Amino acid sequence: MSWKDIYKSKITTAAEAVKHVKSGDRVVFGHACGEPKELVDALVKNHEQYKNVEIVHMVAMGKGEYTKPEMAPHFRHNAIFVGGCTRNAIAEGRGDYTPVFFHEVPKLFKKGLLPIDVAMVQVSKPDDHGYCSLGVSCDYTKAAVETAKWVIAEVNDQMPTLYGETFVHVSELDDIIETSNPIIELNPPKIGDVEKAIGENCASLVEDGSTLQLGIGAIPDAVLLFLKDKKDLGIHSEMFSDGVLDLFEAGVITNNKKALHKGKMIVTFLMGTKRLYDFVDKNPVVEMHPVDYVNDPVVIMKNSKMVSINSCIQVDFMGQVVSDCIGTTQFSGVGGQVDFVRGASMAEDGKSIIAMPATAAKGKVSRITPFIDHGSAVTTSRNDVDYIVTEYGVAELKGKSLQQRARNLINIAHPDFRDYLVEEFEKRFKSKF
Repeated sequence: MSWKDIYKSKITTAAEAVKHVKSGDRVVFGHACGEPKELVDALVKNHEQYKNVEIVHMVAMGKGEYTKPEMAPHFRHNAIFVGGCTRNAIAEGRGDYTPVFFHEVPKLFKKGLLPIDVAMVQVSKPDDHGYCSLGVSCDYTKAAVETAKWVIAEVNDQMPTLYGETFVHVSELDDIIETSNPIIELNPPKIGDVEKAIGENCASLVEDGSTLQLGIGAIPDAVLLFLKDKKDLGIHSEMFSDGVLDLFEAGVITNNKKALHKGKMIVTFLMGTKRLYDFVDKNPVVEMHPVDYVNDPVVIMKNSKMVSINSCIQVDFMGQVVSDCIGTTQFSGVGGQVDFVRGASMAEDGKSIIAMPATAAKGKVSRITPFIDHGSAVTTSRNDVDYIVTEYGVAELKGKSLQQRARNLINIAHPDFRDYLVEEFEKRFKSKF
């Protein structure tokens, strides 16, 4: 039987496909902007047929209707990364959060720690050989396809095809629904004066020939604004967004000095606008690989001058970094921060940067604090932390004593809080600031 015949034999509707989900099943969605919208909508519409279906994914970019209070008897969300539309469900007990480094998520599936009954994913149209690309979401999605008992795929003719280790043959899919929907977009964030100052401070640490990992949000995008005079930068990152395109088109990002995958931008998922999706479609400069490769610290360290740039919520005097919770409230997730902090630190001439505004709550709270909030979990340990950056400067912590760390951090805190922080420093260390 040809692949085209196999493909045709599996075509069905979303309403029919979701009937393969049974009460008590664990269902994994394709990640972030790769979320299969029509399948998720059909699952929610059919909710009366289910009890206690566990829905697992990282960043949710869809509507998240399965987390509404009225859905509690039918669905329970197990978040590997908490997003805006799922945060209330976790806080109100209709869901839960599973801490895990991003690069280890596929291991949860492959080793049976989180065995998958049904994977719901979104893929590109098959090529001439019957292979579909996982498009903007390879990360853990490929492992989900490989290990699930049943795989339901939205074949979306608007999903870009990305090269790399991201292809799935139609024979690996159990149900196929054909769609034509725009890919979920993440619009560029607003960059204010604070973010620009942080971006400029971060950029001062980036040397020509560096390979970059960039997180999501205004700060990573602001960093890119101040890299225009750099030469031969490269990308090895769990993701990138539209901001990278300007530097690539200006010839700043060439990937020519990379020690690993020279000439290529390496990612595991993408979030951006149609401009980004059009750029990556069948573009040999961009390669997508599973997260257990891209985010493996041992792989990351092979890039010389590797620079990771991530953000956080709070840093204490010891350099403990809290990035995913506010007290006992789970705000986001560990994601790939520690993967890249460790990979960059192990790389030759590597640097890991944690960047944040000096204050939160509209200036009422200092993010640099003597102690992390009660109930908070440490994301990046004091042993791993390298540079902390705010709009007021750069604090180097690697190799520094506790007192040196605290002094360096206080010097980049907001001026309104420095007297208080100095007072706390002197009480704690029995030493003059």
